[in-house]
Amino acid sequence: MEFEQLYAPSLKELFVQKLQGMILSGELPMGQKLPPERELCQQMGVSRAVVNGGISELARQGFLDVLPRQGAFVSDYRRNGNMETLMAIMDYHGGMLGKEEIRSILEVRWGLEQMTLQRVIANASDAELETLGRFVDALREKPTPTQAAEIAFQFHHEMTLIGGNHILPLIYTSFKAPCTALWIRFCRKYGVGALHSNVEELYRHLLNRDMDGARNWSSQYLAEAIKGSRQIYDA
Repeated sequence: MEFEQLYAPSLKELFVQKLQGMILSGELPMGQKLPPERELCQQMGVSRAVVNGGISELARQGFLDVLPRQGAFVSDYRRNGNMETLMAIMDYHGGMLGKEEIRSILEVRWGLEQMTLQRVIANASDAELETLGRFVDALREKPTPTQAAEIAFQFHHEMTLIGGNHILPLIYTSFKAPCTALWIRFCRKYGVGALHSNVEELYRHLLNRDMDGARNWSSQYLAEAIKGSRQIYDA
């Protein structure tokens, strides 16, 4: 058994986490102006550098708007946020996502996967398609849910690389944390074998270069997760 290394968060990290929590809980509502940095330093017992750096990071994450000579205001993070915002929301909820966030991620994944499948079948060599088989074989070896989620991600990421679009692999990587979290949840609810079956069937269509079969199967298993018999909204 391996144990993860422990570390103590810095004061800046604690400052960011505190304000993230206050914003996500509604304690700091959208549009609320933060106190001046000097006052935040006094109230929270930290240096000006901690507050300044934390505010800059929260602005980058989409939680704050910093206006010259006016101050920092709580932003509409759903409108102005980015992938870091999503990660912060997951951390706030103990690594979990709400129903609407899960649905949204699955819908985005559906669109990306349809594009990827089309490019893979059109562009991949037989040797490139065969390399995907090692991930299918790895899922057959009864890995843990966490290991299975990592393997599933590697399978889909490899598809984007084989497809030849230079941007899709970067997009998939940016979605790695939420996607693997959802695969872990799926495996815990329905078993690693169910994930293996989904990937294996998709792989079979790819090997046969069956465009309609691959796209229809992708649509089917994602639809089951969104609104069908294998929903993953409840842990």
